[in-house]
Amino acid sequence: MLLAARLRAIADGLLVPVSTLTGLPPSLVQGFVEGTTTGAVAAGKAPKKKKTSAYARKYKAAFKRVAPKYKLKSGKWKANGFRRAVKEAHKIAGGKKR
Repeated sequence: MLLAARLRAIADGLLVPVSTLTGLPPSLVQGFVEGTTTGAVAAGKAPKKKKTSAYARKYKAAFKRVAPKYKLKSGKWKANGFRRAVKEAHKIAGGKKR
């Protein structure tokens, strides 16, 4: 309770000079500040990420297993290595069933 009173006193101390400089009533300045902080909190929340599909998870695992076969010792891709790794990973993951 004591902390809340202190925080209110600090906030009032900050808002009064702003209201005198701008010529706006203190209640209006306070409402604006409170509105912007709550808006900032809402805007700061990260949007929900899409759930990865079962196929995407299988493909990711398959690609990680297959990729080293198509890379050089230095870690660079062999000629057409990336394309072949993608194709094989899709095949293992069970894609394009028609």
